[in-house]
Amino acid sequence: MPENIDRLHRERTSQSFGARLARILRPPEPLIRNSRELQIDAPLGRWNLYIGGAATRVDGYVNLDLFPLPGVDVAANAESLPFRDGLFQRVECDAVLEHVERPDLVMGEIARVLVPGGFAHIVVPFCHPFHEYPRDFRRFTLDGLKQLAGPLEVVAEGWRTGPTATLLVFMMEYVKLWLPWRPTRVVAHGVLGWLLFPFRYLDLILLRWPRARQLGNHCYVWVRKPVAA
Repeated sequence: MPENIDRLHRERTSQSFGARLARILRPPEPLIRNSRELQIDAPLGRWNLYIGGAATRVDGYVNLDLFPLPGVDVAANAESLPFRDGLFQRVECDAVLEHVERPDLVMGEIARVLVPGGFAHIVVPFCHPFHEYPRDFRRFTLDGLKQLAGPLEVVAEGWRTGPTATLLVFMMEYVKLWLPWRPTRVVAHGVLGWLLFPFRYLDLILLRWPRARQLGNHCYVWVRKPVAA
């Protein structure tokens, strides 16, 4: 397992006093999600797949990730899913495609394992800082994401997180660039996080405007596998 992934997992699961205190004091995320993102009739089936859930237990889904962390049901590369054709009613692929070398292969595999009439929910970053899990290869526009859908029918599209989220996450990362020591970056992240997070609610307004796409943070599509004639 890459060192950065192992360190991240240890920080999130450590039971030491310092780690537990840090989790208690962790500020809210500097973003708010667009409630319209999930307003679609895409019911779960008997079998559903979550790609990139890491160490999170995802109820109702088979959790697939690159590494065998606690909570991961299947450790595999999403570019070659170890499942038969037409198995899953719904697939979630949340902030994964920027981390894979061949996103076109991943989308092809999602199409393959979906049942006819099944849905996939794909989320990717547009304006977002560099983040490795274990690598970070690219960013997507909404048009670029739709182009990857291939034979899958796009039934809904939009922005999960908006321009204010973009501004806040870049501001926090910019301040931390000036701090050479990790403890000071941790403190700065906490302080700025608590000071800035109320501004995230501005996106409740901005996400209603078409121009939000110019500085959108994450975009999404819902796609459906056509039913054969």
